[in-house]
Amino acid sequence: MSNADLATARRSELSGLLERVAGGDRKALAAVYDRTSAKLFGVCLRITRDREAAEDVLQDVYLKVWNRAGRFDRTFASPITWLCAIARNAAIDWVRRHGTLVLPVADPETPGSAEIDEAMEAMAEGEERALIFDCLEALPANQQRAIRLAFFDGSSHSELASIMQVPLGTTKSWIRRGLQQLRGCLESG
Repeated sequence: MSNADLATARRSELSGLLERVAGGDRKALAAVYDRTSAKLFGVCLRITRDREAAEDVLQDVYLKVWNRAGRFDRTFASPITWLCAIARNAAIDWVRRHGTLVLPVADPETPGSAEIDEAMEAMAEGEERALIFDCLEALPANQQRAIRLAFFDGSSHSELASIMQVPLGTTKSWIRRGLQQLRGCLESG
């Protein structure tokens, strides 16, 4: 089975599980958790930069998944994209409520960076993840950095413009074009 076939099978399985969650199947939610918690925890940890906060946010994420699974539409987004968006938004909400500074780049000397590295290693497992990063690495540097800052660090468009020292419209264009290229790469991969 090729990487693309394996990724398609995993997406289909996860989509089916989310449909079962929408029907109130607790075992399906446990299966979704087993397949996605490491990745979603990494998203939460990367944004909150606090292990306990990330654990709390992750609990909230799965409550939201339980309550919103009926809204998932496999024709609109892949299940992992949908789940990561929930995790990212929940983590950003936590940061906004608690006033924690979101750093744009991980500093090896920053306390807790070892935890972040561990989470990132856990997230890096799996062939689908490798394909995503291969496609991300193929993007032009400006698009790649904008997408990483927006989706992995939780930076807003205006924060991106400030970090990257370019106009707001430029960062929006970079993200839009980069996501289009990522989609094309993933569909052909």
